[in-house]
Amino acid sequence: MSFDLVGAQWFKSTRSGAGKDCVEVAFLDGSHVGVRDSKNPSGPALVFTPVEWDAFTAGVTGGEFVRS
Repeated sequence: MSFDLVGAQWFKSTRSGAGKDCVEVAFLDGSHVGVRDSKNPSGPALVFTPVEWDAFTAGVTGGEFVRS
């Protein structure tokens, strides 16, 4: 499945600070979520289904990706 990302409204977390090493997110049609590297806005983006995005955000908030 392909998505037209030209009109997407990309945003960064308010916690990302002034640095340029950030991830940007856009909410797309069909409740899909786009993710891209802020250093390369014209580069590729990953697109997640709503179920995939929910699983990822649950893992983040649940500490699943904390490195020890």
